[in-house]
Amino acid sequence: MSARRRCERGILRLLFAAMTRWGIVLVSWAAWASWALLTRVEGGALTDREAPSLAERLEHARAILSEVPLIDGHNDLVMNIRTVLENQLEDFPFDKNLTEVEPWASRSNCHTDIPRLRAGQVGAQFWSAYVPCRSQYKNALTQTLEQIDVIHRLVDKFPEDLQLVTSSEGILNAHAHGKIGCMVGVEGGHSMDSSLGTLRTFYRQGVRYMTLTHMCNTPWADNSAAEPEHLEFDGLTAWGETVVKEMNRLGMLVDISHVASQTMNDVLDITRAPVIFSHSDTRALCNITRNIPDDVLVRLHENGGIAMVNFLPDFLSCSSTATLQDVVAHINHIRDIAGPDHVGLGSDYEGITTVPEGLEDVSKYPYIFAELLLDPKWTDEDLKKLAGMNLIRVFQEVERVRDQLAGEAPWDAFIPSEDVADHLDCVNPWPLDLKDPLT
Repeated sequence: MSARRRCERGILRLLFAAMTRWGIVLVSWAAWASWALLTRVEGGALTDREAPSLAERLEHARAILSEVPLIDGHNDLVMNIRTVLENQLEDFPFDKNLTEVEPWASRSNCHTDIPRLRAGQVGAQFWSAYVPCRSQYKNALTQTLEQIDVIHRLVDKFPEDLQLVTSSEGILNAHAHGKIGCMVGVEGGHSMDSSLGTLRTFYRQGVRYMTLTHMCNTPWADNSAAEPEHLEFDGLTAWGETVVKEMNRLGMLVDISHVASQTMNDVLDITRAPVIFSHSDTRALCNITRNIPDDVLVRLHENGGIAMVNFLPDFLSCSSTATLQDVVAHINHIRDIAGPDHVGLGSDYEGITTVPEGLEDVSKYPYIFAELLLDPKWTDEDLKKLAGMNLIRVFQEVERVRDQLAGEAPWDAFIPSEDVADHLDCVNPWPLDLKDPLT
């Protein structure tokens, strides 16, 4: 009997035993083992089949990324435009390789330009409208609107390559027309100045996600840096729950990167739509409060949301260095706990000054997929989900919930005055005192 025949009969016996004794879990394992064994049968003998070369795997990866849009959940380019150019776009050569153009070439976080986005086959990008925590209770709202304006003007300046996107359908439309879909995400609830009217204005300006906190508490939510000693609310306040409900009603993605784990769980308790982690890693592999605990990943599966993996070495390896393989490890951990339908990419390029070896800038995304192609559990369909279809599915469900809630009145309560009692120095009294000539 040939080696192949003996191998095939042995595999069938393994499958039958698994089916009859242990059920579906072992069947799944046996099926995987069978595949692995059969890939090593050549010429009637068991041998080690040579893995595809990197060039072959990159060709395969690029074919996948030509079929579906690769979507990145977080890029801080717009913050750097403010820092370097004071938001003056007239002479910004985004259509050139900025590693060859000063002052960009000298910056440690110059990761993004149109040529490199094209090389990385990026199909859509959430650009972060970020302003620092120190602007809270001051001019956070003004600065945030200025950053949103930059995103709109950037798209207007490069219409051959960029397309403003405000819907899941828009992502697919941009990809079909060879454009890079540009979406707006506000990074930090302090930007909305504790105003639901401002939140609605953000939505009208094209904002499609808001991160509930940055590295500071808002008056209604705890952030990850406060965990565990400096929690103020043990998660969300009652008014914070209202913010989540209004985001659900609007059809705005609720982003729970940066928040404390207590806040994550409070959001998952009350949200009516899937949530996202736009740029976060896993605590199991790097135990810091900025990352996602496994129990929350389990709940993310139940919620239908997505965790998009951050490329910052400090979050990947808890050190100043990391590699592409560390990114893959976090992708696989999210897949193992939450499932292949709940993982994506959220690099944090331009917001990080150190990057993993092998992922130096936005041109390198295909290398992630080439690495995963070495792992037989990653099918082409799974890789398409990772690239962008998972985010599109979440976006579509958020839009479905929005449509379902079309008859719901806007949540319009002001934040209780006691919640901001210590931060009223720059706030005028209301209602106005008509006897006061300064009104």
